[in-house]
Amino acid sequence: MTEFTQFYTVLVFWSPESIVPSESEKKYLSKQSPSKPLPLGSIRSDVAEVDLTVVIPAYNETSRLPDMFTSTMNHLSSIPKRTYEILIVDDGSTDDTSEIALKLATQYPDCDIRVVTLKKNLGKGGAVRHGMLHGRGRRLLFADADGASRFEDLELLWAAMDKIARDDRAAIAIGSRAHLVKTEAVVKRSFLRNVLMYGLHTILRIVGVGHIRDTQCGFKLFTRRAVQQIFPYQHLPTWIFDVELLLLAKQLSIPVEEVSIEWHEVSGSKLNVVTDSLQMLRDLLILRVNLLLGRWKVAPSPPACQ
Repeated sequence: MTEFTQFYTVLVFWSPESIVPSESEKKYLSKQSPSKPLPLGSIRSDVAEVDLTVVIPAYNETSRLPDMFTSTMNHLSSIPKRTYEILIVDDGSTDDTSEIALKLATQYPDCDIRVVTLKKNLGKGGAVRHGMLHGRGRRLLFADADGASRFEDLELLWAAMDKIARDDRAAIAIGSRAHLVKTEAVVKRSFLRNVLMYGLHTILRIVGVGHIRDTQCGFKLFTRRAVQQIFPYQHLPTWIFDVELLLLAKQLSIPVEEVSIEWHEVSGSKLNVVTDSLQMLRDLLILRVNLLLGRWKVAPSPPACQ
């Protein structure tokens, strides 16, 4: 066995398997249908039915989801003539996240709020991917369930998108906390988290997305065309998946606008600084090598703008 063959074997072994959803994961519950699962739509084949889809990945979020959901609904209900849906993806939680999500949905009877429960925990990237592939929006936003990003700043992303996505062409507007680096919001974070942040920035310059000042903010807006071209080809289910999305966008020459937003630290993070840092390094290596060797490829989606 040659050295390359050995290396390739290790790469295949370490690379995540393709994410194949079960039949139950292709369905959702809602206030209108709380016990009978209904089929989700498809980003690949369906046309947009609403202006905005908000995807909220949630893993054991019974304590943080209610406040985030309230601020989300307060803002969305204040924007006239913009139709929307909310898709909460329970990432295999071991608590009552799905039940809490359905209970929250009953408080807004006139809104389309859908709850999808994954059978096992995939990771934030896997949950976001699942939601984005089944959204019905002309534009699709994913937002973290902790509510750390101010949801009202969606309008800043929306305005940026209006400038770069004429005719709903593929484009991305991402929330950025880069302007907060020397402010109290970041300085007060733990020493280890800040070390991780600076280390990540160094690695990202090597990987190829050093032009993005904040890749990890959980507040990103995509046109439907961008979702069609990027998310079917996403492989990483872990928290570093944002980097893969941005690398794929770079390969496809999809414009990315970085927009400063308000953000604050929220307790209850599930990030383990040591183990997740090691996983990050492994995943970034796997990502870069798979792209360089052509094992992971990207191809533009054929449908016209929808």
